[in-house]
Amino acid sequence: MRTTWLTALALSALGLAGTAGAEGGKPAASVVELFTSQGCYSCPPADDVLGEMIERRPRVVALEFHVDYWDDLVYGSAGKWKDPFSDAAFTARQRDYHGLGVEGRRGVYTPQMIVNGSRALVGSDRDALTRELAAASALPVDVFVDRTDDGFAVRLAGRYKGPAEIWQVDYIAFARTPVRGGENNGKFLRNHHIVTKMRHIGRWWGESPDLALAPPAGGATGCAVLVQEAGGRIVGAAYCPM
Repeated sequence: MRTTWLTALALSALGLAGTAGAEGGKPAASVVELFTSQGCYSCPPADDVLGEMIERRPRVVALEFHVDYWDDLVYGSAGKWKDPFSDAAFTARQRDYHGLGVEGRRGVYTPQMIVNGSRALVGSDRDALTRELAAASALPVDVFVDRTDDGFAVRLAGRYKGPAEIWQVDYIAFARTPVRGGENNGKFLRNHHIVTKMRHIGRWWGESPDLALAPPAGGATGCAVLVQEAGGRIVGAAYCPM
């Protein structure tokens, strides 16, 4: 993630809105990824839906990935807006989901939510999200994250044999950003659980590897662990206890 004066301003606005609902250290019931952009006019309602879910569903790991394909689009006299949280790696992640054939409202668009790496929907559709979460099967791998003196330790359990990759996802809990261009020119946007980095930390083969996580870095204030198949399906997750 690029560091700009806006990022610094957003970090100064960190609050409890992105953390009050998070159930740290315990296995998640589901994972919701929101692909969004501060340059997208229809994205703020989806950002709000994600924030509400974080507050009300502590066992859902909720993450915002800011894509970069809005950064160079010019919106009339307001010009363009480069989202300070955008990253080409997150655009690639969204395109990978489309290429892997996720079900539901497919495509590469914003706002888009992906549930458990396998079902896609319009990110602002609160009712559709509620239905997807109600219909989702339990994640077969239980992920536990414990505090240590210098970071976190990860334990996994379950009958699922894998293989699956294990990722540490660092995020900023909450940010409020003044937008000075593009479709959202003049607005103050609220974002939650903004992903800053993903790091591969191991592989699941049916037995728990001995894994250690470093504390969130680069301005991030929280982290989560995802266990994900090569086909995109997420089979386990948990927030880090912060």
